[in-house]
Amino acid sequence: MSIDTAPRRRRHLMDPAHPVRPVNDRALTNVQRWVMSTLVVFTAAHLAAGMVIAALEIEPSAGAARVGLNVIGGAFMAIAVVAARKIHGRPALTTWLLVAPLVTAVGLWLTYR
Repeated sequence: MSIDTAPRRRRHLMDPAHPVRPVNDRALTNVQRWVMSTLVVFTAAHLAAGMVIAALEIEPSAGAARVGLNVIGGAFMAIAVVAARKIHGRPALTTWLLVAPLVTAVGLWLTYR
């Protein structure tokens, strides 16, 4: 008589009969938060810079459009600060929100210098 034995399971493959235990690591969650908030802030900062550059490229006779694009750039920065604060579970109101009007002011200065 022959004994049928199950083939050895390769450990590097996923096996539905033996699921991997879920990782509940506080340090991993903290790193994920920092990565996500960094991505949000850098993406919005690039959008804000793009709005300022777009305002620089518009012809000078379109003054309202130039101001509007700079204000939109500042709004992107305000959204980025609030989103990063919320990702970390902190209140949205902070002195970091002063970065948004600063972006608008610098953009207007660059546009009309």
